[in-house]
Amino acid sequence: MVSRILVPMDDSEHAAQALEYAFDNFPDAEVTVLNVVGVPSSMMGEATALALADDIDDAAAELAEPVFNRAYELATEWDREIDTVVGIGHPAREIIDQAEGYDTIVIGAHGKDWSRASHRFLVGNVAETVSKRAPVSVILVR
Repeated sequence: MVSRILVPMDDSEHAAQALEYAFDNFPDAEVTVLNVVGVPSSMMGEATALALADDIDDAAAELAEPVFNRAYELATEWDREIDTVVGIGHPAREIIDQAEGYDTIVIGAHGKDWSRASHRFLVGNVAETVSKRAPVSVILVR
């Protein structure tokens, strides 16, 4: 029985579909939405913003806010409650680290920028890495 689900989300449509899949297929499970900020990029945008912030946790929470707002909107539409967690660092590594204590991970097959060839070269395919290395079952949603 699946009672605790981790749903990593960015601002992509696949991430929203993953959350809806979790709501639809696991109506009695507790759902936690994880947003990972500080993503490495060629310009180091979020990572630099976090490094320069006076309070890293507050800065990370501010960066995660739009994603969590979308997650709360979906939860309201489905009449569900969610918990939220902000991770900092490399997305795949953070998702795998956070997976302990959950029964499964429901993740979108593609995230915000993961389909760009240059980005995949720099950070790899998050969903693929999570599915190979997670300590719990992983459901990929397209």
